[in-house]
Amino acid sequence: MRRVMLRISDITYSVEGRPLFEGASATIPTGHKVGLVGQNGTGKTTLFRLIRGEIALEGGEISVPARSRIGGVAQEVPSSSTSLLDTVLAADTERASLMAEAETATDPHRIADIQHRLADIDAWSAEGRASSILKGLGFTPEETLMPCSDFSGGWRMRVALAGVLFAQPDLLLLDEPTNYLDLEGALWLESYLAKYPHTVLIISHDRGLLNRAVGSILHLENRKLTLWSGPYDQFARQRAEQRAVQAAEAKKQEARRAHLQSFVDRFKAKASKAVQAQSRVKMLEKMTPIMAPEEAKKQVFTFPVPEPLSPPIITMDGVSVGYDGKPVLRRLSLRIDQDDRIALLGRNGEGKSTLSKLLAGKLAPIDGKVVRSSKLRIGYFAQHQVDELYLDETPLQHIQRLRPAEGQPRLRARLAGFGLGADQAETVVGRLSGGQKARLSLLLATIDAPHLLILDEPTNHLDIESREALVTALTEYSGAVVLVSHDMHLLGLVADRLWLVKGGGVAPYQGDLESYRRELLAGDEPQKPEKPKEKAPKPSREALQALRSEIRKCEERVAKLNDMRDKLAVKLADPELYERPGEAIVWQKKYAEVMEGLDRAEEMWMKAAEKLELAQA
Repeated sequence: MRRVMLRISDITYSVEGRPLFEGASATIPTGHKVGLVGQNGTGKTTLFRLIRGEIALEGGEISVPARSRIGGVAQEVPSSSTSLLDTVLAADTERASLMAEAETATDPHRIADIQHRLADIDAWSAEGRASSILKGLGFTPEETLMPCSDFSGGWRMRVALAGVLFAQPDLLLLDEPTNYLDLEGALWLESYLAKYPHTVLIISHDRGLLNRAVGSILHLENRKLTLWSGPYDQFARQRAEQRAVQAAEAKKQEARRAHLQSFVDRFKAKASKAVQAQSRVKMLEKMTPIMAPEEAKKQVFTFPVPEPLSPPIITMDGVSVGYDGKPVLRRLSLRIDQDDRIALLGRNGEGKSTLSKLLAGKLAPIDGKVVRSSKLRIGYFAQHQVDELYLDETPLQHIQRLRPAEGQPRLRARLAGFGLGADQAETVVGRLSGGQKARLSLLLATIDAPHLLILDEPTNHLDIESREALVTALTEYSGAVVLVSHDMHLLGLVADRLWLVKGGGVAPYQGDLESYRRELLAGDEPQKPEKPKEKAPKPSREALQALRSEIRKCEERVAKLNDMRDKLAVKLADPELYERPGEAIVWQKKYAEVMEGLDRAEEMWMKAAEKLELAQA
C-alpha cells in the first residue's frame, strides 16, 4: 500500500465571502511530483498557505505524516551580509543546530549521538551539495562567497530557492519558481526536481517543467481538486476529451428534458393523459443535471500590423558594445530581416540583455557600425518594465498618454485586444495582477506597430492560456521577433533561428533547442561542431524564405487537420450515434482518414523543418 504524504479531505475556505474551495479533496502519495494548475485567482497560492497552516480552514482537514518537514521559498528573501554559501547551509536547520552543538558538547554519549546523526544526514558533503545547487541556479564559485546584500532582489530569490532545495523537506512546495530564473536555471531546476528524493507540489505555468519534472497534475477548477495521472500535455488531452464527452452528454440530456417537458405541457390538463404527464414530471425531477463545461475565457493578444520594409532592417559590422567603455560583446557582424524569429541562448552574464539593449537602441556601440532601416520602429519589453508602470494610474490613463488624440472607444478596444476588459481598464495598476500588468506592458511595447519586437522574459506572470495566446500572436505577427525566455515551449513554437551569446561573441547555434538542453544538463558549455571537410554552398536568402514559407504552410495544414480531428472526436463521443451502427461506421472511417492525413502532414512538416535546419547549418 502506498504511503500518503498529503491528504486533503473535504476542505472549505472563502476569501471575503468568495468561496475558493467547497468540499475539495485530493491525496498525494509519498514521493510523487505533482504540478498544481488552474486559472489565475482560483486559489492555488491560498492552498499552499492552508497546507503550511498559515491560515485556518473553515471546514475539512489537511493532514501530513507526523514530523514531516514542509518547505517552500520564504516571502522574505535573504539580504544580510552572510555569504550565499553560508545562507544556503543555514537553511538545513537540523544540520546547523547539530554543528553548533558539536562545538560545545562535553558529554561523550551526546557527542557520539551528534556525530552519528551528522553522518546520517550526510553533513560532511553539505558544502559541495550547496555549491552545486548555487551553480545550477546561475552563481559562479566567486559569487557564492559574496554577501547576499550584494545582489538584487531577483538573485536573492534564487538564493532562497537554493536554500529550500538544499534543506530537502519531505514536502516541497514551490510557487512559480521559474519566474526568476533564466532558461539555463529553469532547465537545471527541471532536472533537479525530477530526481528530488521526496514529495513535490509545484505551482507553475511552464509547460516544459510540467511535462518533464512532474508525473501528475492536480487541477483546481470550480472550487474542487482533481488529480490526473501523467504530465501536463497528457492532462490537457484527457481534459479536452472529457469536456467533449461532457458537452455531448449535457446536450443529449437537454434534448430529453425538452421532450419530457413538451409532453407535460401538452397533456397535463387532459384527464386521459394525466397519469403519463405526472410520471414524466417525476422523471424530470429525478434527472440529475449534467452541466455543460464552462468555456474558459479566451485569452488574446492583438498585435498591430507593421508595414513591410525592404531587407535588411538592421545590420551590424564589427560592433562592440558594453558599459562605461568596457565591451561585453565584441566584433558583432549580424543581420536581421523582418521575417526573422530569433531566440537568444547563452548562460547568465554572457550578454543576452546587452545585445537586446543594443538592438533596441538603448545602448550605443563602442566600436563598429549599426545601420537601421530609416523607417524602422522597435518595440522593447523587458522584465523591469512591468515595475516601471505608474501604480496609481489606470491602464486607460497609460495609453491616453501615448495616444491623446484617440477617443475612449478606440483606447478601450486596444486594451481589450490584450485581454484587459472594461473593469481592468478603470482599475489602478497597483491593484492589477502580475499577468494583467504584463499584458499592459506588452500593449505599450507594441502600440506603434513595431517592425522588430524584442521580448526579454515576456511570459513571467502569464498563465498557460495567456502563454498559448502569446504564441499564437507571435506566430501571426508580421514583424521580426528577438526572444529571451526560460520558456522552452514558447521558444520551440516561435523561434526558427537560434543565436548563441557566448565568450563575448554572438553566432548562429548549429543544433536545436533539445540539443542545447542536453548539453546544458550534461554540465558542459555548448561546443561548436567540427567544421565539415567540404563546406556546401550557403543557400540564398530567398531559398531560406521559401523553406520557412513551406514550414508555415505545413503548420497550417496540421492545425486544420487537428481541428477536424477534435470535431470528429466530439461526434464520436455522442452515445446516440451508436444506436445507428451504419452511420457510426461512416464517422469512424472519416476519423481514421483524418488521422492518416494528420500523420502524413506531420511527416511533411518534420521533413520541411529538417531541410531548413540543414540549410542553416
